[in-house]
Amino acid sequence: MRILHIVGSLNRGGVETWLMQILQHVDRRNIQMDFAVQTTEPGAFDKEAITLGARVIPCLNPSNPLNFAFNFWRILRRYGPYDCIHSHVHHYSGYVLFLAAMLRVPIRIAHSHTDSRAVDSTSTFFRKAYIKIMEVLIQFFATKGIAVSESAAASLFSECWTSDARWSICPLGIDIRPFEREVNPLQVRTELGISESAFVVGHVGSFLPKKNHRFLVEVADQLSKMEPRTVILLVGDGPLRAEIETLIYARGLSDRFVLTGVRADVPRLMMGAMNCFLFPSSVEGLGLVVWEAQVAGLPCFIADAVPQEANLHQGLVETLSLKSSPEQWARQILRKRDRILARPAKSFPCYLTSAESTRRLSSLYGLEGE
Repeated sequence: MRILHIVGSLNRGGVETWLMQILQHVDRRNIQMDFAVQTTEPGAFDKEAITLGARVIPCLNPSNPLNFAFNFWRILRRYGPYDCIHSHVHHYSGYVLFLAAMLRVPIRIAHSHTDSRAVDSTSTFFRKAYIKIMEVLIQFFATKGIAVSESAAASLFSECWTSDARWSICPLGIDIRPFEREVNPLQVRTELGISESAFVVGHVGSFLPKKNHRFLVEVADQLSKMEPRTVILLVGDGPLRAEIETLIYARGLSDRFVLTGVRADVPRLMMGAMNCFLFPSSVEGLGLVVWEAQVAGLPCFIADAVPQEANLHQGLVETLSLKSSPEQWARQILRKRDRILARPAKSFPCYLTSAESTRRLSSLYGLEGE
């Protein structure tokens, strides 16, 4: 079976990391996976994908429907035929799957990775019209739909998604192998320039509006006033990074923050440097990184906008309202500080591994996994 995944890029992120893990575990004798990306810039995972037998193919100009349609047709003509188009671009999947249907691709999958309903409800008239058209196209032209959580399913497939047999939940999996390695916390903190005695609050995520870094900085401001040893470790990059760095400087918090940029060793940083994990996202489909933080044994303080599926029910997650003040968030974190610092060694709770996720996805494709 030949599958073309439609993604924005193959840079490091929850979805892209999961796709690389799928590519590692899938039976490549039976499944050939390629990636159509909406950029000509090299992605962090491009080389790995190519090494694993995939092709990374630019499919540009999604903002120009006619030009995108021509590029899409050209890709299918040159690199196809494909048995399946698997689209990960949320509402735009409607147009992608419409084109796939016109080009007679038999299996057309829309994959919902986020719950955008709160943002969509405040959109302009024209944006709401676009969303409605895309949702209609998904209803007509998707042969299957997958969501990472119930809220993500409702966001793309309607509130009544359970009444349609085409739609199903398939949580992303995570690779536990990096969490099983020994880590020297002193070495990790020394590399990052963080004191051994610091109280380190970690966050992993792209610098995007939905990750709510501005609120995170406000919480950090309160934490630093209450606990002088506080250090905030931010892992990731993105379009808002410069703006957040300016805000950190304006608040006089530059010595409280360590920004690492994109890292390939997130599990190592979690286990070696962080004392707890802060995740105040205003929009999420699942929040896979919260699973990783729990596997690393980190107490997690997450926003109520994060789906409940992110909680592995190991006693490590506390959900706080985004309507609460940053001071209330800070006080709640510090209220549990002593227990956090004295937490036992990490455990590996039950959750969906990347291998199991691959088997489920292969089943949806009509094939068996490894």
